[in-house]
Amino acid sequence: MDAQDDVAAFLERHELQTDPAYRALDLASEVGEVAKELNESTTYGADPEAAAIARDELGDALFALLALCTEADVDAGAALEESLEKYERRLEASGSAGSGS
Repeated sequence: MDAQDDVAAFLERHELQTDPAYRALDLASEVGEVAKELNESTTYGADPEAAAIARDELGDALFALLALCTEADVDAGAALEESLEKYERRLEASGSAGSGS
């Protein structure tokens, strides 16, 4: 069983299935909490070496992403593989993983 299967089973067991739009909002909220921790721990970028993120906050964001994948009927592992391949192609073509290069 993989992480997405674990999340899907949790959602089903607790009857927490919902529309993907709500899952996307939850994901944005959780990622915002991660960004807030980074902003506060670095004094809003003044001390990048002080960056700190609580593991449970990253876990919340990961749960929200996997729940969104589940509700949207997207295989998270396959989506990740596609992205890794895309980044590999970009690096080979331009030397950068970014899409704007």
